[in-house]
Amino acid sequence: MLTNLHISNIVLIEKLNLEFGSGLNILTGETGAGKSILMDALSLALGARSDVGLIRSGCDMASVSAEFDNIGDAVKDILVENGLDSEDTIILRRTLGLDGKSRAWINDVPVSVKVLKEIGDSLVEIHGQFANHTLLNPSTHRPTLDAFAAINNPEFVKIQTVTRTAYAKMHNIENKISELQDLVTRSALERDFLEHNVAELRALKVRAGEEEELATARANMMNAEKNASILTDAQNALCPNGNSLDSLICNVAHILERIHNDDENPYQEQIDNLYDAAQMVADVSTKVVPESMDVGTIDEIEERLFAIRAVARKHRVSADELPNKLIEMETALNAIDNSDAELQKLKKELSAAKQEFDSCAVVLSKMRYDAATSMRNSILQELPDLKLGSADFMVEIKPTEANANGVDDVLFMIKTNPGTPFAPLNKSASGGELARFMLALRVVLAGTKDLHTFVFDEIDTGISGATASAVGARLNRLANMSQALVITHSAQVAGYADRHYKIAKYSENDKTMTTVTEITGNDRVNEIARIISGAEITPESIATAKTLIKH
Repeated sequence: MLTNLHISNIVLIEKLNLEFGSGLNILTGETGAGKSILMDALSLALGARSDVGLIRSGCDMASVSAEFDNIGDAVKDILVENGLDSEDTIILRRTLGLDGKSRAWINDVPVSVKVLKEIGDSLVEIHGQFANHTLLNPSTHRPTLDAFAAINNPEFVKIQTVTRTAYAKMHNIENKISELQDLVTRSALERDFLEHNVAELRALKVRAGEEEELATARANMMNAEKNASILTDAQNALCPNGNSLDSLICNVAHILERIHNDDENPYQEQIDNLYDAAQMVADVSTKVVPESMDVGTIDEIEERLFAIRAVARKHRVSADELPNKLIEMETALNAIDNSDAELQKLKKELSAAKQEFDSCAVVLSKMRYDAATSMRNSILQELPDLKLGSADFMVEIKPTEANANGVDDVLFMIKTNPGTPFAPLNKSASGGELARFMLALRVVLAGTKDLHTFVFDEIDTGISGATASAVGARLNRLANMSQALVITHSAQVAGYADRHYKIAKYSENDKTMTTVTEITGNDRVNEIARIISGAEITPESIATAKTLIKH
């Protein structure tokens, strides 16, 4: 529901803040007062094409914002799809500069004008010069008929759900058959490939984690080989020219032992140190021995490691994914081997699923035909009072390709004059005639989940008296289910207002400005009297105005 409209620097409007309520909001005023400016401003906020001619003279920029509350699920879905927060209250804002550049925001988040329009079209349905009525789009006709059927037949929603489920099941089987048929077509080429690779992977018997184990073992063995070479060099250094270093040291000690001076050798301490050193060298020599290397073992490790890595590269997976790759290829090979049997099985399932869908679709179509007849009868009852007694309406239902909604293509058809053929709704009527017909259609559809703020302009064109009163009564009925904003020149229509706004134009200091004010009490009586009698308000017109006011 539109709760607030703020306009700044739009044509004759300098600053204007309007609060709207639920029910029927009526706007009246003298010709040229600026009623079309309000429509221009609202349309701009809803994403209509911009025009720099809307900017008030002497200003660089114009802006308009429209606030809505209690928005429906459809609008929330659009918000989420565009990365916006889903909230119960939403503010659409638009600015327009003299350079022609326009910017848009939703809840202060910048958006494209396309997104703004998508949201705007879901919130407001305009009937008149700036028409964007949802029902003129043929793609909305089937959902609209279904919504009408649902409020008149509780079983309709159940069969709708069953039909969608049956179609999803059938469509899923069709996809499986298509995939299997593609596989069968490729099977002759793929069988040899799969058999060869399955045999290769089975022979290799790769375990998850095996590559890491082999790489670690290989690294350890290569490191051990390097250390063995170092130990060999150390052993060679301990045996210069083939003689062990400890024996050479012992020889030195033996030579020194030949020295005698009286009772003791003067180099005895050095001799003892040499024997100790020789023993230490001998001990080191026994420890510095390279481990024997099994060259065959490292070769085996490297051969398996390289084989695993080569196969992994071939299949473009990691080595750890090779066991799963084997299962995948075995499954594919098994599918080829069993494709004929599986295909026959799926075709039987498809036949049963199609039969189930067709059965549901027949029931759904029957309910739609019944709903179409009921909708036509209801609309035809509304038309005479709206000065459309010569018009006719029908719902054309034609078969279409099976889909989740059945097998029906729905199109609303209308003819406005006897003897003329029916034509699609969006190609048959215009102006006030179309607005009144759309009002009849919307009144009949009242109670569906298709809730909007409805805006009607030119709906009273060419009508008066009882017809105008009938229009007002129906606008009131429609507004009771949602919200309606109506620009009217009809006193009978204005009398049904829940809230009444007067549009006026005045000049001050060489400036012309438009104002909009909510009126009540005597002000409202006087405004309706003005519509009745013109510039001069008479006692008779005031008396008549009082009889016309319903709220």
